[in-house]
Amino acid sequence: MPSLPLLPEFSSELSAKALRVHERLCAVYGCPIPYFRTQDPLSELVSALLSHRTRNASSGAAFRQLRARLPTWEAVRDAPCTEVQEAISAVTWPEQKAPRIQQVLRRITELRHGDLSLDFLGSLPVREARDWLEALPGVGPKTSAATLLFSRLRMAALPVDSHHHRVAARLGLIPESTPVGPSHRLLEAQLPADWDAQRIYDNHEALMLHGQRCCFFQSPACQRCAVLDLCPTGQERLASHGECRIASKRG
Repeated sequence: MPSLPLLPEFSSELSAKALRVHERLCAVYGCPIPYFRTQDPLSELVSALLSHRTRNASSGAAFRQLRARLPTWEAVRDAPCTEVQEAISAVTWPEQKAPRIQQVLRRITELRHGDLSLDFLGSLPVREARDWLEALPGVGPKTSAATLLFSRLRMAALPVDSHHHRVAARLGLIPESTPVGPSHRLLEAQLPADWDAQRIYDNHEALMLHGQRCCFFQSPACQRCAVLDLCPTGQERLASHGECRIASKRG
């Protein structure tokens, strides 16, 4: 799938800039980017809850251990909390996440009249599905978006992680003072409303990968940044170090 060209009807300066960034980073990181897994949405929700402030390898190991010990979500919901906590001990704060996961599973059971599944979300508009998820205890914008986008539902919801947020703030797409939660709606609004899930996924992954591989939290590699000419933070940083080499403008 080719990356989407810039759309002339997007007159907003920030929207146009967001699309230029998307095009540039997609060229660097190879869009379309393959999805990293396919799970049902309830499994993806639990995975997202486990991953908070935890490395992917540790949260993945905890998820597999949880399913090995308690192979159904009904079993996880009804097990002693200490058993769930032991199963997810690889994550950060298992003593908080175990009761929260069980609370979420019980609430879904109540709301769905005994049906412990989130497959029904696929029949809802994205905003309605996100609102339903965010009414669950402990579920915020990042978790709701990840559940819809990363799961087999493949719904066009934009997650914003810390890397994505840092890159967007340095580029000036959002004010630096904007917390991660509220940044979701701001960054979503800059993207075309008709983008499918793959393009939304590409946008998230490209900005996240850029944060991991170039726009580091400390000592970002501005000299080799593909969007340096669009980044006031990088230009100011290089100027302060006496480096005036700014990449030529491309698009």
